[in-house]
Amino acid sequence: MTPNQLDLIDERIMWLRQQYLTCAPKPMLRALLTELGEIHALTADRQPAAVQSRLSSMIAILSTLIADALMKLGQLRQSQAWYATARTAADDSGNVGLRARVRVQAAMLPYYYGPLETAVALAREARLLLRHRPTATGAFAAAAEARAQARQGNAGSAEEALRQAQEIFDHTDRGREDDAFSFPERRLLLYISGALTHLGQPKRAMAVQQQALRLYPGELGIDPALLRFEEAICLAHEHCLDEAFDLAGSTYLSLPMEHRTSIVGARARNVLEATPQRMRTGRKARELGELLALPASER
Repeated sequence: MTPNQLDLIDERIMWLRQQYLTCAPKPMLRALLTELGEIHALTADRQPAAVQSRLSSMIAILSTLIADALMKLGQLRQSQAWYATARTAADDSGNVGLRARVRVQAAMLPYYYGPLETAVALAREARLLLRHRPTATGAFAAAAEARAQARQGNAGSAEEALRQAQEIFDHTDRGREDDAFSFPERRLLLYISGALTHLGQPKRAMAVQQQALRLYPGELGIDPALLRFEEAICLAHEHCLDEAFDLAGSTYLSLPMEHRTSIVGARARNVLEATPQRMRTGRKARELGELLALPASER
């Protein structure tokens, strides 16, 4: 293959990375698998080492996005397998930054579905790979570790990781705003929101959530919904239960049907779970529970 041919494939992958930010997981999955199939066919032929390295990088990027889409759809076993493929391909590429990026992306699966120890370990491994390179991925890794540590209840470790994430982020190039593989300010704020929410600091968390939401004007996708679910959890922690349940329900219903994936439903249920059992009997709580219990076609 010639460098020009590889550049054309890179252009197609960049287009997919941009589309991924707002496209629903199912149609995105089809596009990603189609592109990956074409690249996989190219690897069947012997290629020069430099070409093989670039092809491995492409496979790592596409496999990571496939794994993320499967996670959103609740296909956890398949998601885990694709993350493993992504890590193998990234290691084969020899690109340290990509190796770290794939690991911190893979930490999302155990963060949402357990075990949290694995999320912490993957984020920390990514951070160690970049310990002498202050990059946006390094800030991402520190923020991911902070969020997982907070969910474990390790307040001191979480606060220290948050401090490091902000410090690294302030001294790096954040990348393009329209790229699923960049780490702009709104993504950092999303992770800070998660950490502060689980640290039981609702006022700080809600301020960060409003700051982040201002950076998502008019956008679809899962991130703004995740921020609003965390705001609802904070409201529950502040004993504003009706407001919390209303916000969770309206956020869920405001998403187009194709974006109401398994992970979105799980995060909406987290609002109920953040409320003591004895306080889930009110009308608003029942309405939210009934909404989430409906078949997808009837919501």
